[in-house]
Amino acid sequence: MKKTILIMAITTAGISFGQNKIKYPETKKGETIDTYFDTKVNDPYRWLEDDKSIETGAWVKAENEVTYGYLDKIPFREALKKRMEKLWNFEKIGAPFTEGKFTYYSKNNGLQNQSVIYRKGEKGKDEIFLDPNTFSKDGTTSLGGLNFSKDGSKAAYSISEGGSDWRKVIIIDAVSKKVLEDTIVDVKFSGVSWLGNEGFYYSSYDKPKGSELSAKTDQHKLYFHKLGTSQKDDKIIFGADQKRRYVGGSVTEDDRYLIISAANSTYGNELYIKDLSKPDSPIITIVDNFNSDNQIIENEGSKLFIDTDLGAPNKRIVTADVSNPKPENWKDFIKETENVLAPSTGSGYFFANYTKDAVSLVLQYDYNGKLVREIKLPAVGTAGGFGGKKEEKVLYYSFTNYTTPGTIFSFDPKSGKSEIYQKPVVDFKSEDYESKQVFYTSKDGTKIPMIITYKKGLKLDGKNPTILYGYGGFNISLTPGFSIANAVWMENGGVYAVANLRGGGEYGKKWHDAGTKLKKQNVFDDFIAAAEYLIAQKYTSSDFLAIRGGSNGGLLVGATMTQRPDLMKVALPAVGVMDMLRYNAFTAGAGWGFDYGTAQDSKEMFEYLKGYSPVQNVKKGVHYPATMVTTGDHDDRVVPAHSFKFAAELQEKQTGDNPVLIRIDVKAGHGAGKSVAATIQENVDIQAFTLYNMGFKALPKK
Repeated sequence: MKKTILIMAITTAGISFGQNKIKYPETKKGETIDTYFDTKVNDPYRWLEDDKSIETGAWVKAENEVTYGYLDKIPFREALKKRMEKLWNFEKIGAPFTEGKFTYYSKNNGLQNQSVIYRKGEKGKDEIFLDPNTFSKDGTTSLGGLNFSKDGSKAAYSISEGGSDWRKVIIIDAVSKKVLEDTIVDVKFSGVSWLGNEGFYYSSYDKPKGSELSAKTDQHKLYFHKLGTSQKDDKIIFGADQKRRYVGGSVTEDDRYLIISAANSTYGNELYIKDLSKPDSPIITIVDNFNSDNQIIENEGSKLFIDTDLGAPNKRIVTADVSNPKPENWKDFIKETENVLAPSTGSGYFFANYTKDAVSLVLQYDYNGKLVREIKLPAVGTAGGFGGKKEEKVLYYSFTNYTTPGTIFSFDPKSGKSEIYQKPVVDFKSEDYESKQVFYTSKDGTKIPMIITYKKGLKLDGKNPTILYGYGGFNISLTPGFSIANAVWMENGGVYAVANLRGGGEYGKKWHDAGTKLKKQNVFDDFIAAAEYLIAQKYTSSDFLAIRGGSNGGLLVGATMTQRPDLMKVALPAVGVMDMLRYNAFTAGAGWGFDYGTAQDSKEMFEYLKGYSPVQNVKKGVHYPATMVTTGDHDDRVVPAHSFKFAAELQEKQTGDNPVLIRIDVKAGHGAGKSVAATIQENVDIQAFTLYNMGFKALPKK
């Protein structure tokens, strides 16, 4: 690809629109031109990619002033916030786990910005172990992870500042809670895996040149940190000679093996193993290509249990011996089925958590591969957990669906008996609501599942405010889960619909592949067909329909609203991948090439991407729906420049009265670790904007 950049500041827009008389900030246009396979592409808002510039900072401030000025005038916004806070204000307790002499658990009293880690000692007294609310005054520093040494005497916890994917790791004496040594810095996309009590493995990139929030990071390295030594002396275990974008290392529960996974994209990984019981043992290759997803989930001595989709699009578990671990020696342990497998282990058992039409089915197996039982779940929904150490006598799992708040169950793997461990007390009458799963037909005849949730007695008159949510990518499955924000939406007469689009993982690798690269349009067609179904069945109409999605789902919303702006009244793209010609130029974006392809791959791929890329497909003279783009200024997963450029294009070219706003959270990233206060306010603003633009002047009376 040849590139020509001519930077010349030109004027544009202080534009007023329609009855709302919104005067958008002036966004200058530059003359930046890229050439792809002899095709010239203008990129007038390239300057907004510079997150460190004074000009970009001023633009962000000006846009937020317009957005909050608009939101402040919505008459029911404050009432909506009060209800959201009231509903959110309930005690939330996580499943307990034991490390050393203590049992740990997380708890949030209700509206605490971050959940607190407590522990129960030998005498049964509870005490605070870590309180992330003390990490920063404004609640923008969050706990990223917590890992204990083999005997539980030491711990390493990671923190994220301002929502960034970059982490700092703090090492403490777990008993006294005293910091033991200097903080480990510049850790990214990494767990912490201890080797006994002597140290731990972690992964990171070299510090990028330029902005650490946007500069490309593409060589991941696995390190070992030995306690009592300086980080500069940490040994590189993998990644110095083999350039990989994603590298992870974990130690088996018996401390015998180091497992290394290496990948260049979000699908497909190499797999390696190292015998830690033998000094200077070599790293042995198990899988030497990126054509399948593979994970060692357990070992019994030298016998390995591997979760894989090699030769099994819906996944299976195979066994192999460390002496001959390559795929030609693999033997089926739990065979592939028609449902998608996500396994876990604990208490000396395997738990096969299957996704069947986007809901959970859980089977328990012993170490001989014999089926013990199907675990009876409370209802149709999503179960997660069933993991723990081999010696654990009791395991825990969570259960939820769109009308049931997440409940934690204790589980006796010997008897199969489940008991409620913690059921939240929420001011929401679940029994008044129902979910219905439908299968609608997409453009090419493919049947797509969708779950629609609403208050019982709903009138199918086409006038119900409806949010249609989707994702459709990266092998991620959207399964039922309770949300306070969605509960408030449904209390106010709203319908909440989730479509399980191609590109996701609901039906395995084939379903995922059907929504990637030159088949990505299938995802948008599936989403459009979902909207058309909701309208045809009178759940809603175009005047009362909003579409919503985040990250890859933000791309989904951006592409759908530019292809079918007539279909919805409101569009809500969050932290979206909006510039498909340049997404791979930032942070770890190049790793998304398996799903998207890149503009550099071929002329055909370039033209396909350009054909749906939201930034490049905003047209003058089009009536786009009322739009509120949301992002965070510290998003270093999907850099905010995507959203900035998309909003600038829409504000310049929008025709008619529908507002185009961008809401930019400061000291916030892609979403993880966001404070409760910030999360509530964001959801309030999204729902207020949506209802207001559907014509509501007040919240419905209950």
